[in-house]
Amino acid sequence: MRLTISSTALASRLSALSKVFNSKNTMPILDCYLFEVKGDQLTITASDSENVMTTQVTLDEADNEGVFAVSNRTILDAVKELPEQPLTLDVDMASFAVKVIYQNGMYNFTAQSGAEFPRLQPLHDDAAAIIIDSKTLLNDITHSIFATANEELRPVMNGIYFDLNQEGLAIVASDGHKLVRTRNKGITSEAPMSFILPKKPANLLKGVLTKSEDEVIIRFDERNASISYADGSLTCRLIEGRYPNYNSVIPQDNPYQLTIDRMVLIGVIRRVLPFASSSQQVRLHIEMGKAVISSEDIDFYTSAKEEIVCDYTGNPMDIGFKGTSLMEILTNLDCEEVTLELADPSRPCLILPTQQPENEDILMLIMPMLLND
Repeated sequence: MRLTISSTALASRLSALSKVFNSKNTMPILDCYLFEVKGDQLTITASDSENVMTTQVTLDEADNEGVFAVSNRTILDAVKELPEQPLTLDVDMASFAVKVIYQNGMYNFTAQSGAEFPRLQPLHDDAAAIIIDSKTLLNDITHSIFATANEELRPVMNGIYFDLNQEGLAIVASDGHKLVRTRNKGITSEAPMSFILPKKPANLLKGVLTKSEDEVIIRFDERNASISYADGSLTCRLIEGRYPNYNSVIPQDNPYQLTIDRMVLIGVIRRVLPFASSSQQVRLHIEMGKAVISSEDIDFYTSAKEEIVCDYTGNPMDIGFKGTSLMEILTNLDCEEVTLELADPSRPCLILPTQQPENEDILMLIMPMLLND
């Protein structure tokens, strides 16, 4: 079998799929890409047994059809340094000897049969479906994935929760100390449905989705999900279990509001955080017209304090946050100003974009830390 393909097209597809591979696999075949040639289409697949990712690329030429598997390190290292040019792959389907011919040279290596390559079970015929545009899904994953947990005892917290109902599609992540909820009001369903997407496939999607209006179709049942996007698809195992009632921890009556420039606040926290103790606590003293952000480490006699202008309505307040968590929330928003909704130093603080995206509702929550006065 002989096929011709653009070197950069092949390298970009292989690079996108390379994040699927684990450093250690129980099956040697899982260290390989699966190449399937049918007509003028090449389908490339990578799998770690729980996540199967595929992509398609159009061939310049193909004289036959076939299936074979190639070591991921061999093929990716071979093509990623080549400039744009046609590559010819000459594959002997009897001995699986592969010859890659390029402008000034040639590679020789051995492939293997793709017959043992694992496939996930197909979804049930009654699988539910969600249709969302690529840009929205990419933004929602980017906004929420940092807030997922790493817990052995509560694995449901280690993924992103998709919750579809009459109010919209809520995408939620929480580690118990911070919470993110984005709600897309244009995607609704009369019958509630939900699933928990693990962190690894979420990161894989983050690497391949584009900021375009292309449709992404998510089909899922109680165990697996299949996500089809413009350049390929991802099939993955879901996290089984019941996600906690996230709405119950979101306060509905925080009466005090602090509006502040997001980048200014990020800059101040970056400057004072190195002087904080091992708990990474920063203190906010808030009153009308100003906020004082400070930190200290009593053991090492270090402290820092900086004052910035803000718009605040409410009683003067001192409240403490874990500085690294507050930074994560602020850096994962992409607005000019944020509004912090507060009630008292012991209750959750809501952080919202002052101007919400069209047809969306983004909410982030952070739990305060007890101040040592």
